[in-house]
Amino acid sequence: MNRLASFTLITLLTLAGGKTVSAHENIGHSPSFRAEFAGRFLIGAALNETQIMGREIGLLDFVAHQFSALTAENEMKWERIHPGDGEYHWTSADALVAFCEANDIFLTGHTLIWHQQTPDWVFEDKHGEPASRELLLERMEEHINTVVGHFKGKVPSWDVVNEALNEDGTMRESKWRQIIGDDFVEKAFEFAHKADPQARLYYNDYNLYQPAKRAGAVRLVKSVQAKGIPVHGIGMQGHYGLDHPEDLSELEDSILAYSELGDVMITELDISVLPFPEKDAQGADLNINLALKEKYNPYTEGLPADVQQAQDKRFLDIFKIFLTHQDKISRVTFWGVNDGQSWKNGWPMQGRTDYPLMIDRNNELKPVALKLFKLKDGFPPPAD
Repeated sequence: MNRLASFTLITLLTLAGGKTVSAHENIGHSPSFRAEFAGRFLIGAALNETQIMGREIGLLDFVAHQFSALTAENEMKWERIHPGDGEYHWTSADALVAFCEANDIFLTGHTLIWHQQTPDWVFEDKHGEPASRELLLERMEEHINTVVGHFKGKVPSWDVVNEALNEDGTMRESKWRQIIGDDFVEKAFEFAHKADPQARLYYNDYNLYQPAKRAGAVRLVKSVQAKGIPVHGIGMQGHYGLDHPEDLSELEDSILAYSELGDVMITELDISVLPFPEKDAQGADLNINLALKEKYNPYTEGLPADVQQAQDKRFLDIFKIFLTHQDKISRVTFWGVNDGQSWKNGWPMQGRTDYPLMIDRNNELKPVALKLFKLKDGFPPPAD
């Protein structure tokens, strides 16, 4: 992956409805992640449909100033972009591509094959019975060829397969695996490479710092690469908390292990401050949906100073690892722009108030961001 040592932010961007505004309007010379991390690694965020379409006044100006990489939170997932057989919806994804092109922002397509957010019809034949291996492979290839082909030359990287592993490193018993078999992963990468031979292709998953899951991810990626099918790297979803990963050396060990296979990305970074009702919720399994209980939502009126300090330390300790290994990490992406947008407010139970990002609900950089900018000066950028 090409490390962009510097970025040229052009002055015009186009919002929904054709409105043109200055990308620097009301931004001035305020500090930004984009400027601070130039020459180290790309740093980005995930955008939702409301943000992509410019419905939050000034938000896209802010995003263009702050970030050098973007990911669609949901708008490129199967259920949004391909909800019905032969039916494709391109509007919001096209808008995101145009915004990234106009502002020299690196875009990652997320995600082509996943057991979640894929419509039921994909796995069924015309009679409502389980699809055959042949039919599901045909649908997989058609979807990947159409989506990747639509954005060929415009989306330089793709999360091809998302969350195919269990916590112990074995293959998840998804419908993809049940119907196609373990080779559904290699088929997905094969189809994606055929659709755009220039695109960088990644495997993406959560809890990849855990030794057992790390071993499974290494085994999986090596097995695909051994067949001559490109897998260019691994995306480590960074859904962390104040007490997990419990041992940050496991995170560091994983970065080193994955760097032997290709690019390393931190793809979905957030640090929840909220208590978890069960250990299984310390990841990103969307099947977990628990009833809201007051004791698990303690900070509706703001964070106590000691909790904020603990989160600040956590962010800085984790970024020390990223900066130590910045020669191996090509991108760090926050999963959201600000606290109010974050999915952590609704998972693993709806209606909570979380503070998992470095930008608050008013799109203001938190003090920890400024501490990070100062901290990074102690880590010389990697040599070109």
